[in-house]
Amino acid sequence: SENEELEEIASADLKFLLLPALLGALTLKQVDVGRRLEHLQSAREHFLRFLRLCRSYGLGSFQLPPGQEGAGTPRDPPGPQPSLVAMAMGRKAKIERYKQKKELENKLASMRSLVESGAAEEEQLREFYILQIQQWISTSLEEIESIDQEMVILRSRDAARQAPAAAHGPSRPVRAPVRPFILTRDAAQARVFGAGYPGLPTMTVDDWYEQRRQQGLVSGQSVPQRVPGVSDDELQKQQQEKKEEEDDEETLQKARNWDDWKDTHPRGYGNRHNMG
Repeated sequence: SENEELEEIASADLKFLLLPALLGALTLKQVDVGRRLEHLQSAREHFLRFLRLCRSYGLGSFQLPPGQEGAGTPRDPPGPQPSLVAMAMGRKAKIERYKQKKELENKLASMRSLVESGAAEEEQLREFYILQIQQWISTSLEEIESIDQEMVILRSRDAARQAPAAAHGPSRPVRAPVRPFILTRDAAQARVFGAGYPGLPTMTVDDWYEQRRQQGLVSGQSVPQRVPGVSDDELQKQQQEKKEEEDDEETLQKARNWDDWKDTHPRGYGNRHNMG
């Protein structure tokens, strides 16, 4: 009972005070990755219960983690970053705990063989168990600090996984697979190529533009207007003349420059075919 004094506990029963700390250490060894956060919270509660029990019996002088002084349910580790003063004090406490831990380990090593052989007296047995409890107090404080750091990492990872998809932009619609086809210049070529590849569909450029326009991928203005029986060269020439008729300044200037160049450079100028 926590209402008892340390002197009222039998020497052989002192080792049972270590039970919460041992449960915490065993819980940390669970390898179920999907329940890691749950195991960390459970182990933290076991270590805190052990530390409170030791404080109630006056075993060791230590401070509980911030926010754990009460006897209620352990709260989550504090979120804000500690100040420089708090970090310096924490570092100093770690160094002091490390020195005490080494001293305890040396004392326990010198007494272990005597206790395990059964030749230890009651006072020696009592001192051995109290030293073990003090050693686990230091271990529990270190484990709680490590647990708090790991819990912050795991919660940040889970929050990133559960972020809504809208934060990453709308998902792209799934496009239907496009069946391969042969693109020809006109209907005559479509008949020629289609005869050699009956399993492969053919379409003319006009058909292709019309299909894309119906799918809403191109606007109606981008579809070239082709007159049946007119070749590409003739179509380009007609477009050029249309631009000149519309008084396109850039087109007219290019035409004038070309006429001037032809006046000063006869046909075949510069093409001497290595004749010197």
